[in-house]
Amino acid sequence: MNKGIRASQVRVIGSDGEQIGIISIEEALKVAGNESLDLVEVSPDAKPPVCKIMDYGKFKYEQTKKKQETRRKQKSTQIKEIKVRPKTNDHDLETKVKHVEKFISKNDKVKITLVFRGREFMLKEQANDVLNKIIALTEPFAQVEQHPKFEGRVLTMLLGPK
Repeated sequence: MNKGIRASQVRVIGSDGEQIGIISIEEALKVAGNESLDLVEVSPDAKPPVCKIMDYGKFKYEQTKKKQETRRKQKSTQIKEIKVRPKTNDHDLETKVKHVEKFISKNDKVKITLVFRGREFMLKEQANDVLNKIIALTEPFAQVEQHPKFEGRVLTMLLGPK
């Protein structure tokens, strides 16, 4: 920017976007000074380097605003967790499925955690039945992203929006 440009000859683009031409760096700085703007090196690798006359502070401000806007537009998904047990009744499962539907409608993922306590670890078949019921009930609006797998005394499964 301005006096930090090391080339002796530069191709200058005016503040209106029109090409001024190839001129010496001193002349380019005078032209930029007359318009009370900055001379900014846009393409240093070109022969000769390309410089543009612009308000550098305004340019940096607009860049930060664009970054903030793109960050704001990004979708963030959260993972919500619902815990069940191997002996969870059908009515309770239906209630939990309603919660799953609410979370998925907000574009969140849902982690179904089936916890075994004490001797319940023997009821693996019953636990698989509970998870299969959940899969069947959530079929219209959710898909299984991670099939049930054991992590110690916990069986987990991940559901996502269709």
